[in-house]
Amino acid sequence: MRNLLIFISKYNAFFLFLIFELFAFTIYVKYNSYQKAVFINSANELTGNLYDRISNLQRYLNLGTANDSLARENARLRGQLKTAFYTDTAVKHQVTDTVYHQQYSYIDAKVINNSVNRRNNYITINKGSIEGIAKDMGVISNNGIVGVVVAVSPHFALVRSFLHKDTRVSAMFADNKEIGSMVWSDDLDPHKGILTDVPNHVKARVGEQVVTSGYSVFFPPGIPIGRVSSLHTKSGGFFLNMEVALAVDFSRLEYVYVVTNKLAQEQAGLEAQQKKDE
Repeated sequence: MRNLLIFISKYNAFFLFLIFELFAFTIYVKYNSYQKAVFINSANELTGNLYDRISNLQRYLNLGTANDSLARENARLRGQLKTAFYTDTAVKHQVTDTVYHQQYSYIDAKVINNSVNRRNNYITINKGSIEGIAKDMGVISNNGIVGVVVAVSPHFALVRSFLHKDTRVSAMFADNKEIGSMVWSDDLDPHKGILTDVPNHVKARVGEQVVTSGYSVFFPPGIPIGRVSSLHTKSGGFFLNMEVALAVDFSRLEYVYVVTNKLAQEQAGLEAQQKKDE
């Protein structure tokens, strides 16, 4: 307090000058209509810009909450897509509403750890068994397939990325429905995959879309994988291999959706029984 009083007494003339200037300015504006209008307009523009900047800052700080909300809404809407349902032909003679039964639902999650520069890459997400995530569930993003859940804890899950030497996804051409298998490229390019086991009579074209076939329990049919980027196919007897530009940029993953296939256990159990019988 003593230092403040010393400071004020030292510069009292300056402070007195500022008070007189402010008083004079107030009288000048208050009793002159033109100057008053100019001052009000300038003040409104200044405060408007200030409020706009504050609003932009608040929106920026709330982006995380907004993105989480959008991810939840996207997961809900994905669960309402036609590909999330299957048709029970045995009950088509009944009420139409009972014909379609939901097979796939989606759980939104945020990526909290990710790698793209290794031979075997993994992704960690911030949802686990408490939210209903289990091992062997497929994971997708807004752009396409991401990987498969390989380990789960109560609050987190570990996803084996598509960028992994052991990942193989049943795929097909979106147009002609010809089937193949998608694997990651041997040159470890995070933007490129290889479509293998395509019958050699197939006439593919550059830019043709490759999607999931729906033949596995991990992904519903029609999820984007990428587009054919090179027709320099390598023949393997009766089958062809071709390069595919991946739809997902794995280095920029933020939000993903875990696929819950309600019929996965039934399908896997039946197929396991068939292999056992063989």
